Amino acid sequence: MSHSAVTSADGLRLAVEERGARGRPVVVAVHGYPDDRHVWDGVADLLADDHHVVTYDVRGHGDSDAPGGRAGYDLDLLAADLRAVCDAVSPDAPVHLLAHDWGAIQTWHAVTGDTLTGRVASFTSISGPCLDHVALFLGRRSPRDLRAVLRQAAHSWYTLAFRLPVLPELAIRSGALGGLVARRERVPRPSVRDAVNGLELYRRNLPRRLGRPERRRTDVPVQVLAPRSDAYVTPALATSAAEFAPDLRVRYLPGGHWVVRHRPGVIARCVSELVSATTGGDSPAPHALTRARARGTALVASRGRRNRGVRWDSGLAVVTGAGSGIGRATARRVAALGTRVVVADVSSDAAAETVELVERAGGRAFAHVVDVADDAAVAELAARTAAEHGVPDLVVNNAGIGVAGPFAATTPQEWRRIVDVNLWGVVHGCRHFGALLTAQGEGGHIVNTASAAAYVPSRVLPAYATTKAAVLMLSQCLRAELADAGIGVTALCPGIVDTPITAHTRFAGTSDAEQDARRGAAAAAYARRGYTAEQVAARLVRAVERDLPLAPVTAEAHAGLLASRLAPGLLRALARTDPGTSEEHR
Repeated sequence: MSHSAVTSADGLRLAVEERGARGRPVVVAVHGYPDDRHVWDGVADLLADDHHVVTYDVRGHGDSDAPGGRAGYDLDLLAADLRAVCDAVSPDAPVHLLAHDWGAIQTWHAVTGDTLTGRVASFTSISGPCLDHVALFLGRRSPRDLRAVLRQAAHSWYTLAFRLPVLPELAIRSGALGGLVARRERVPRPSVRDAVNGLELYRRNLPRRLGRPERRRTDVPVQVLAPRSDAYVTPALATSAAEFAPDLRVRYLPGGHWVVRHRPGVIARCVSELVSATTGGDSPAPHALTRARARGTALVASRGRRNRGVRWDSGLAVVTGAGSGIGRATARRVAALGTRVVVADVSSDAAAETVELVERAGGRAFAHVVDVADDAAVAELAARTAAEHGVPDLVVNNAGIGVAGPFAATTPQEWRRIVDVNLWGVVHGCRHFGALLTAQGEGGHIVNTASAAAYVPSRVLPAYATTKAAVLMLSQCLRAELADAGIGVTALCPGIVDTPITAHTRFAGTSDAEQDARRGAAAAAYARRGYTAEQVAARLVRAVERDLPLAPVTAEAHAGLLASRLAPGLLRALARTDPGTSEEHR
């Protein structure tokens, strides 16, 4: 690590810190308000293994000099400072820019003007939009934009408060504002000097840029990292840059405004992937970056407005039990939306048939054979998926079997098999794929196929209902555990659905001849119900889009859920008189 200083055009000394060997791609990181260059320490230390990383204190912050008045904080001067630093640390090659909060605001100003023409290889922006873009975003008046505009306006209240005279300085010097930010955001208490000086950023630039916005654009490769829980910059505002940055990549990250402090590993990986992709390496772009580019392309096409394509285009899903029924229908449904699908099934022929159906419809799918009851096999599936296709965005733990018949007639072997597949199969999938999603740090979604039998007792489905109730509770517990990682978990609870499960259900305590008769009768009853696996798949997609914790499917599943909450005694009474099977599914 080395320290130096760069002199600005108006004679200010800017403190500069450099990490990593020279000769590597240069990353220049620009901090925001009320931080200094040390906000990047965690990210810079990780990037320095493969990059030459430069951080500096912007004027008025950290160890850099402060200008004499408000005019010294003008965006044009801040952009000129950035140019001076870039020229000093990389005079002969373009740099990769990384910026947060007001650092991103000033960097957007620089890359959308003439200040850095020819000097930028890529730009990663976090929680700091171009002020001109902000004004244009807030000026949207169409009904489809109104909710997003109002939500951002509510998030921006503090910008008005910071422009008031005297009061913000009093709040800072008393320690009240710094303490509030430190407690709320779990960050170090900011320097009083930095916080007071930085108020001039708002007072100088907001009136000038918001009042007379320009349609500033850039052809620089841009990556927007949008924290989903940012209390100041909503994802809708952050990604509105799509209208002005056609070479765009977008990643939605779990976390709040100071994600650069709380998830430095994720930030470093995202930057490193963009640097590699824009420096002309031969290796293919990782799935996460390809997915980010597809999101950006969809946002550019929609002029910065989110739509269904932004979620599903170029995504990756893993579906177990995808050789038939709900699993096959789900694979086909998400593939039709533009998502690649790993089709996993215990039958190689069934998996291959699903892949053929997907590809015939213009989708992309890959067959994998797996017995979900085998932990090692599921671990291998997760590892192969990550290595060959990338970390998935959606995992559907759908594989399952049926066992019907009274408790007393159900053998230990039948109990072990249904628990191994229906419960342990879901556990294995959640463990191994959940670990991948968590390590990736970009969120995702897990769907576990439970059943209406999870909350509707039945005297003829004790084994099956027990496993599905366990899956439902597992899903609810896992949803709580993975929430901070931005990973949604949904328990899908179908009712009576016409699928091939009836042809393979084991009826405990019956002869082979009686098995066939009961399977035929069950299949006929389910067919008369007429609810298809395709309808379930459509509901599954909707549940993922809405991040629902519980998704009952079919009228009887909804009615059963309501009764389980309002009249559980009625369900128990009905269970005692139940003459036959009542549900399902895969």
